Amino acid sequence: MLSLEMVKKLNDQINREHYAHNLYLAMGSWCRSTGLDGAADFLLEHAKEEMEHMMRLFTYVSEAGSQATVGALKEPPNQFESLKDVIEQTYEHELLVTKFINELVGFAIEEKDYSTHNFLQWFIAEQHEEEALFKGILDKIELIGTEGTGLYMIDREIKELARMEQMPTE
Repeated sequence: MLSLEMVKKLNDQINREHYAHNLYLAMGSWCRSTGLDGAADFLLEHAKEEMEHMMRLFTYVSEAGSQATVGALKEPPNQFESLKDVIEQTYEHELLVTKFINELVGFAIEEKDYSTHNFLQWFIAEQHEEEALFKGILDKIELIGTEGTGLYMIDREIKELARMEQMPTE
């Protein structure tokens, strides 16, 4: 059984994941509207992933006999300066999510809630992957640049990442 405080913290994370879904939808839409179809596909795929994260938490809270709740969400930004700005904001957002997941894990340990601690290990691994992924894209942007054909090359690289993420893993 989850403590009331753990339920509150997990519900807060449910809403953070829901916000991330909306944020990546907005970013994907902006990219599509500016002709960055590769980045749009990639971010829209990530929006789906964020919804899956939300549902994973939602199901856990429900299966633990508690009520999962979805609250009001802040509107995400819809305008961005550049593709680099989008990826920088995404990376910063993922760092923030990692911070919150780590706080949840710390609280689970503090409460000796080993079931939740075990459940959250998947999120820890996922956040490590997300941080590395977006940092890698930023590194490529720094290396290639976004002037002229550089922007086209980066968009193609990101499209390939979207394609690779859609492949089934075994």
